[in-house]
Amino acid sequence: MMYNVNGVELEADDQGYLLEPVFEDDAVRAIAAAEQIELTDAHWEVINYLRDEYREHGHTPNFRAMLKGMAEIRPEVDSKYLYDLFPIGPAKQGPKVAALPQPLGKGGY
Repeated sequence: MMYNVNGVELEADDQGYLLEPVFEDDAVRAIAAAEQIELTDAHWEVINYLRDEYREHGHTPNFRAMLKGMAEIRPEVDSKYLYDLFPIGPAKQGPKVAALPQPLGKGGY
């Protein structure tokens, strides 16, 4: 699978996750469109959190750690809030839309 972003082909696995991280916002927009997600400021807040975690740790957090980390940024964040943004699963669909590689293990580490 491939995503075309500004004339550049980005290689993805068979589930649509990029093989290498891309930190360009146009990549996020292209993947979100493929996932049928209309991006809001709330989406971008989660995407930026996931990107920061990936840069710092080399992988994205699992759902529990993601919930805790996002609650530190925005106290009203709960499971429903994250699932409303990423209905397939915040710890799986979130990194995909954030233009990051597939999370490790079950929902990341």
